[in-house]
Amino acid sequence: MQVALTFVLFLAMLWANDWLFRRFEFAPGINWVYLPAGMRLLCTLLFAEAGALGLLLVSWFVSFVYFFPNDPARAFVGGILATLAPWLVYRGARRVYGFEGSLRNLTPGRLLVLALVYSVASPLLHHLWFALRGQGDLLQGFLAMFVGDLAGTLIVLYGIKGLLALLPSSPRRLDRPGD
Repeated sequence: MQVALTFVLFLAMLWANDWLFRRFEFAPGINWVYLPAGMRLLCTLLFAEAGALGLLLVSWFVSFVYFFPNDPARAFVGGILATLAPWLVYRGARRVYGFEGSLRNLTPGRLLVLALVYSVASPLLHHLWFALRGQGDLLQGFLAMFVGDLAGTLIVLYGIKGLLALLPSSPRRLDRPGD
């Protein structure tokens, strides 16, 4: 269920990003605002390995079908790197912050740190691979991917936080005798 939910949420974010920010594309798969980056981190934090598996499958799907249909090596490795970055950040956060079965101790400050670390890790992994292949303008590409991943991650995470704040809070029970 979590794998399928991750797949669907990522595709929805990709569609929204294409609709809202198409003109901010730096290169295929690299935007100055990239909402799917936020969904990658969120699904990995929420669903752990199931989220990572969903991300791997959806990343391969969009890479092979949408972004790089004529470059199977880039599509294959790109899907792995797109999944590896948020998963490594999640694993590091578990070690540093002691996440277990919940994200109860994920404070706004820690969430910002994770967003920043992820927004460096993903472009770093991708651009190391691009460098090994001798592809592209590495510095500008890294900068665009960092900015896009950070902007997209912050929009998604704080957008969801804002939506959750609009939900009615559960009524509090008064556990006093006689009530």
